[in-house]
Amino acid sequence: MTIYDQIGGQPVIKTATTVFYSRITDDPALARWFEGVDISRLRAHQRAFLAAALDGPQLFTGLDLGEAHSGMAITDDAYTRVVAHLITTLDDLGVAEAILTEVEQRLESLRGQVVAA
Repeated sequence: MTIYDQIGGQPVIKTATTVFYSRITDDPALARWFEGVDISRLRAHQRAFLAAALDGPQLFTGLDLGEAHSGMAITDDAYTRVVAHLITTLDDLGVAEAILTEVEQRLESLRGQVVAA
């Protein structure tokens, strides 16, 4: 069974993405990266990305992470905060601790593609 299936599939991904973006756009340390961004479009994009990243349906067709975040000057602290908001959101939705650890490890492996050098 994939991580995607273990966390509850598309219904949990959809709810998690909605709650997650509410949290990060309300976080004063992160809000600047989302000013003027179409959050509805970003949520849909993120749902597809998370599904693919967690071994679910491979519907993601966006830019690779490096291209998508190029020039955004994302810091280590910002990345850490975003990951923490996602993990907290999934935890609040009842995702098991072992799965949270796996998701966090997968996201950590992507840090270098998102954080500005």
